[in-house]
Amino acid sequence: MLNVAVIGAGVMGANHVRILRQLPDVRVSHVVDSDLERARALAGAVGAEVAADALDVVDSVGAAVVATPTTTHADITVDLLTGGVHVLVEKPMATSVEDAERMLAAAEAHGCILQVGHVERFNPAVLELDNLLRDPIHLDFARISPYSSRLNDGVVVDLMTHDLDLACAIAKSPVADVSAVAQRTRSTTEDLVSALLLFENGITATLTASRIGQNKIRAMSITQLDNYVYVDLLRQDVTVTRVEHAEFLSDEGMRYRQAGVVEVPFLEHRGEPLFLELQHFVGCVLTGTAPRVSGADGIRTLRLADRVLAALGRHPPFG
Repeated sequence: MLNVAVIGAGVMGANHVRILRQLPDVRVSHVVDSDLERARALAGAVGAEVAADALDVVDSVGAAVVATPTTTHADITVDLLTGGVHVLVEKPMATSVEDAERMLAAAEAHGCILQVGHVERFNPAVLELDNLLRDPIHLDFARISPYSSRLNDGVVVDLMTHDLDLACAIAKSPVADVSAVAQRTRSTTEDLVSALLLFENGITATLTASRIGQNKIRAMSITQLDNYVYVDLLRQDVTVTRVEHAEFLSDEGMRYRQAGVVEVPFLEHRGEPLFLELQHFVGCVLTGTAPRVSGADGIRTLRLADRVLAALGRHPPFG
């Protein structure tokens, strides 16, 4: 039985507890929060112990989920990793590249798994891409939301980081060039950003993140040499389109016909992305395998977000 601590008893912490209690061979043994009353309220649902500091549980657990405010991620995660505890930390993994590198160094020094919570990587539709992508040429991402005054960060940090991570995972190449434009209509930070990435292997990607839409869109499309793959991340479905050309002889002479073939693949993986993410994390801990989203991946995303913001003329937040 793997004892797991959930650090942070807010909304995300509660979601992690809800799912962890469903996994076999896992026990949520501790809930940690500086607000002990909030910790007790969440811990009571699973019979867990409570603590105010992550250091208090290092000797009692094998793994932990860090779901606290981003400003606290680095110190908490380093304390856990130094104590030999495997960690899944929510995204963004830190508020600076320097802190993120400190987290990765601690994981490597103490032989621990460090997984970053880029949950879209565990969307069943994204997992299906492992079976469909052969020769991507261009990637297109749209992440649109209605406006909310509760959000303080611009859309690059709040929304686009999901798709920056996905683009890098699909392209499997360093980014050679970044350009971007932005609009500010409802706040003092970017409300809409469109970025263009050029990867060293020639793949291009366009990414649009907006919080001034009238509906919620989470979609990506991939142009390949012989097909076009469309992914609806909200509906968790994939459509593959191919165009077939044919010439044939008729009574009127040679004719030409173009027809589209649409395939809807059966998804091998089904379920809530957060469930699949936690299931994967636990599996990595129990088997000692590398996570799908590593600490190095998290650092790569922070660096790329900085480059997008630099292209907008803004001082990067993660630099």
